[in-house]
Amino acid sequence: MSKNKRIALVFGGFVTAVAAAFYPIFFHPLAHRDQYRQVQKMNRSDVNQADIQPVGVKIWSDPFKPAGK
Repeated sequence: MSKNKRIALVFGGFVTAVAAAFYPIFFHPLAHRDQYRQVQKMNRSDVNQADIQPVGVKIWSDPFKPAGK
């Protein structure tokens, strides 16, 4: 195997590994917004935000809600 092919395979493997790591972190939640919205609703149902939020910090908001809506 030539040196250029080996370098291309190593670089391609690195790019593939980074893409595989980003899929569950970024792309899956974007593709399944309703599912993540329901999970967050369940996780935050027993939390009183005013009790745990430091003074002067914005109250939690829906991270899956599009901006401006």
